[in-house]
Amino acid sequence: MHCLVFPGQGVQRKGMGEELFERYPRETAAAAELLGHSVADLCRDDPGDRLSDTRYAQPAVFLVNALAWRDLEREGRRYDYFAGHSLGEFNALVAAGVLDLMDGLALVRHRAELMAGITHGAMVAVVGPDPARVEATLHRAGLNLVHVANHNSDQQVTVAGDRPQLALAVKALRGQGARILPVRVSGPFHTPLMASAGRAFAAVLRGYEFRAGHTPVMSSVTGTEFAPDRAVQLLSRQIHRPVEWVRAVRALRAAGVDRFDEVNGTTLTTFIARIAAQPTEERI
Repeated sequence: MHCLVFPGQGVQRKGMGEELFERYPRETAAAAELLGHSVADLCRDDPGDRLSDTRYAQPAVFLVNALAWRDLEREGRRYDYFAGHSLGEFNALVAAGVLDLMDGLALVRHRAELMAGITHGAMVAVVGPDPARVEATLHRAGLNLVHVANHNSDQQVTVAGDRPQLALAVKALRGQGARILPVRVSGPFHTPLMASAGRAFAAVLRGYEFRAGHTPVMSSVTGTEFAPDRAVQLLSRQIHRPVEWVRAVRALRAAGVDRFDEVNGTTLTTFIARIAAQPTEERI
């Protein structure tokens, strides 16, 4: 079985999507009208480093992902499952027929604005120690405002939270042999510090229709198939709960998926290659 995966914020880069905007002028123009700015111009020139700003980055990544999927559709590609990492889940829902493209973009715009409104935090990737060791290190250090935000692979998680406490967490994790990499986001995403944004987004989500769709989507919040009748709960929780990418990938494999394709880069397929079939235990 075959699954297509869509990445989220963090894969944005100057120059992305250039050939796609040229091939899909109608969708590109409609996106510019909805957003009030040209994503094509933004990705080509990145004025004022706007691609580092969540308000601009999320709609840009979403649109490039969506147009890349249109290319695959034109080629006649068919998939048994779709999945997306955080923001990418909105692309998965569009591909599966649960959402229309412009409704998806409108939701992503609201989501980006709400998430960008919470700035008292940051995020880093932690490479090396397994998730249990990272959690234990944070607990021993008494860092109650720092949380594991993304379970990306067996060797990488991200942690996010209050900036002063995150600096202490980085020091403690380096003491455990971890390699620390910055993540291009503006706040403590996927942690309880984002709860107010999650509640506000739930109110926005109630104004949209989520259809049954034609292809299953694996939720990155629960690691189970996305249920359209629970869309408000699932997509609002996505903002302030961890991204369970490892759980989602294991569920896809258990469902029979043995091949993964990715649009807009290789970030997720690299993670997938580093996810074992079963959880491994590491002594703490």
